[in-house]
Amino acid sequence: MRGEIHSINVSDGGVPKSMVESANILKGGVQGDFNRFRASRGGSDDRAVCIFSLELIQRLKHEGHPIEIGSTGENLTIRGVEWESLSEGTHLEIGDVVLELSEPCAPCSKIGESFIGRKFDRVDQDKEYGWSRWLARVLREGEVTVGDSVNIVITPDQ
Repeated sequence: MRGEIHSINVSDGGVPKSMVESANILKGGVQGDFNRFRASRGGSDDRAVCIFSLELIQRLKHEGHPIEIGSTGENLTIRGVEWESLSEGTHLEIGDVVLELSEPCAPCSKIGESFIGRKFDRVDQDKEYGWSRWLARVLREGEVTVGDSVNIVITPDQ
């Protein structure tokens, strides 16, 4: 399955994250991005990068949610991937970078402005399977650029 990087998003804290053309992906996260949640947990490498689907953002907008790219704190907005087929352990190859999905990203009140009535649980994997953002650990560091291909190279048995 192939997709593409639609947007790379960083922030010096909080949301929304702003778009950049390219970024270095390091073991501890996206260079130039600060995430207080990750930092408060000792810089957990399992939560280095947050990824979300452009198609799901578009569907949420169609439902009337005021969501925008980067408003839910994702670092990489990807298009062209069957989101509901992703699972823990899936490897994504993006240029020289290899990411491993570590867990669905639990939503929090910080992203509430992106949802009607601040109902941020709309992207809670336990309540709305297949709608969650994903957290990933970095297996191989490198630079990513908007337009880079996203290849699923390993999909674990479910």
